[in-house]
Amino acid sequence: MTVDVEDYFQVSAFEPHIAREQWERLPCRVERNIERILALFEEHEIQATFFVLGWMAERYPQMVRRLSEAGHEVASHGYEHVRVVNQTPEAFRVDIRRTKALLEDTTGQPVRGYRAASYSIGRDNLWALDELREAGHDYSSSIYPIHHDLYGMPEAPRFAFRHGGEEGILEVPVTTVMLGQRTFPCGGGGYFRLFPYALSRWALRRVNRHDGESAVFYFHPWEIDPEQPRQAGVGLKTRVRHYLNLARTEARLGRLLQDFAWGRMDAIFLEGTARPALTLGQTLARQHLEQAA
Repeated sequence: MTVDVEDYFQVSAFEPHIAREQWERLPCRVERNIERILALFEEHEIQATFFVLGWMAERYPQMVRRLSEAGHEVASHGYEHVRVVNQTPEAFRVDIRRTKALLEDTTGQPVRGYRAASYSIGRDNLWALDELREAGHDYSSSIYPIHHDLYGMPEAPRFAFRHGGEEGILEVPVTTVMLGQRTFPCGGGGYFRLFPYALSRWALRRVNRHDGESAVFYFHPWEIDPEQPRQAGVGLKTRVRHYLNLARTEARLGRLLQDFAWGRMDAIFLEGTARPALTLGQTLARQHLEQAA
């Protein structure tokens, strides 16, 4: 179970409408939403991974410390939600090292994981995974193996793999489900709000039982906040993506937490019972054989 700790005005879909210079002047609602999420997780006795923006940690250090003190993993979401496709290797290197140091200073705990803004690591910038390893990260969850207009690497492995050989960084994609020869998203975000809950539950159970794999689910604090300020001037597609079914998300999350067992990314994929990860080449070869069969 993972939470991307960013507020409503920081999402990639609002980039053309809300300049970063405006962030300081907008009402931030992340603290109250995090408190609701922590209460929900405590009720269901689960620990999760929170991918936190460095921008948030600078302004709300007590909130970030509270996550860690409650037993959750604090991982990096980059400094201020800049997509990796818009960064040079040098800028990316500075960004991830700055954020890792900031989060570690805030919590007193090592930061092992990273998730790129809007899953913006793909076929054209896999160098970013090497940079993450060099910076001291043990895993990434930054590649989404689907077709999407903003992100996606559909040919990527659906489950955890190592990039750069057996000693390379572990990449743990958000979960997808295979139906025939097609891959469909089922790991959270807007899809969780769009699809009926029964469909999401069926897909995750299929991944557990048919594929024999742990699922990776994500959501954002603003997705349980139907009272957030509405942005003017955004297109229909953006409005639907961002605001659809916000009032239903918290109740759906409660059902999800009850229907499945959840844990932290580091505990499951680095120290737990998840399958040993193959290298990228080995994983692609296995997928090719499975599809041929």
